[in-house]
Amino acid sequence: MKVHAIEAGTVMIRPRQLAGVRGPLRVPATLAGRGWTRPLPIRAWLIEHPDGLILVDTGETARAARPGYFPRWHPYYRRCIRLQVEPEDEIGPRLRALGFDPADVRWVVLTHMHTDHAGGLAYFPRSQIVVSRTEWDSATGFRGRLNGYVNQHWPAWLSPLQVPPDHTLVEGVELIATPGHTPGHLSVLVDGDTRHLIAGDASYTQQLMLDDVVDGVAASPGIYRRTLARLRGMVADGRTIYLPTHDPEAVSRLQA
Repeated sequence: MKVHAIEAGTVMIRPRQLAGVRGPLRVPATLAGRGWTRPLPIRAWLIEHPDGLILVDTGETARAARPGYFPRWHPYYRRCIRLQVEPEDEIGPRLRALGFDPADVRWVVLTHMHTDHAGGLAYFPRSQIVVSRTEWDSATGFRGRLNGYVNQHWPAWLSPLQVPPDHTLVEGVELIATPGHTPGHLSVLVDGDTRHLIAGDASYTQQLMLDDVVDGVAASPGIYRRTLARLRGMVADGRTIYLPTHDPEAVSRLQA
C-alpha cells in the first residue's frame, strides 16, 4: 500500500483555535480571538490498496473562498477562517495531476464532515462514502448547521455508509474512533510495511498531540484528551507515521 498526500489549498485560522485557552471560555475566546496563523495546508490522502483506491477526506471547494458561501449568521465563519482555494486546488484536478481519475476511487472516508474535509464530495458520486454514524447524526439537519457543518452544500445524492467506532474497512485499513474535535471524528490506520495514522483534525499537529493540547473549538476537553492519549499510545512504537490534515510537517514525515 502507498499513501499520497494531496494539498488542496490553504486555510488561516485564529491562533487560539490551534491551542485553546483552558476553562469554560475556551470556545468564546477562540471566537473573540485576534490575529491569524500562517496559511495551513488543507490535505486529503490517497491510499493505493490492492482492493481499490481509498481517499481520506476531500479537501475544500473553491466556491468556499467566495462571498456568500458561508452563512453570515454563524460567528465562526464570520470571524475565524480565511480560505485560499483555487479551482485547480480542488481534489478532482489534484487527483488527475497525480495520474488518478476520481471515478476510480472506490471508497471516500471522511474523518469528519467539516467543510474543509467534505467540500470536494461532488467529485465522487460513484464512490462509497464512509463516515461514522455519530458524525452523520451530529452533522445533518438544522442542528448540524448550528454546529458549523455547511450541509446545505452537500450533494443531493449523498447517502453515506455509516460505520460504528473502530471499524475495519478492508484488510490493513482500520477506521479508529478519535472523538473530540467533533463527536464522531475518525482516524484511519493504514497497516502495511509502514504504519500510517491519518488523523484528520484529531489534533492539528503532531506536536500538539504530544503536548496534550486541546484545540479551541472542541466541545469536550475530557473526550479530546482521552483521544490524544489513545493517539500517543498508537505512535509510541516509533514506526507509525502521524499525519494530521493541517500539520505543515506531515508531508516531510511521510517522505522520510
